[in-house]
Amino acid sequence: MSEDKKVALAACSGMSPYGLIARVTSADTVDQTEDTISICMGATAADREGFRKLIRKYPIIAINGCEGDCTTKILQQKGVKPVKTINVLDELNQTDLKPHDVCRLDEEGERCVEHMKTLVKKEIKKIKDR
Repeated sequence: MSEDKKVALAACSGMSPYGLIARVTSADTVDQTEDTISICMGATAADREGFRKLIRKYPIIAINGCEGDCTTKILQQKGVKPVKTINVLDELNQTDLKPHDVCRLDEEGERCVEHMKTLVKKEIKKIKDR
């Protein structure tokens, strides 16, 4: 796939179990798929020079942890609209899955990540197939 067909994942960096699921989902998905990159939301919020260009270069999937939608809001403050927004809390509320820890994944957390990776990978495929 060509350089211009990459998809960027911007994950929540909040300190909640759902933020952890967002971060691990993003990291695992980038590791397991071709032509995906992750966006550091701390560097984006801090307006680091390299990230100003990066967030405009590729389509971005925002993976928010909760109803605060901070990832989406930070990107919008920087003038970028994600092509897709996914909310981990909303998605997991539609299942019987619930993460428990803000910094460690237990078996339930791993199941949450697997569920979310399936959703994110479907969205990546839709974007790449356009």
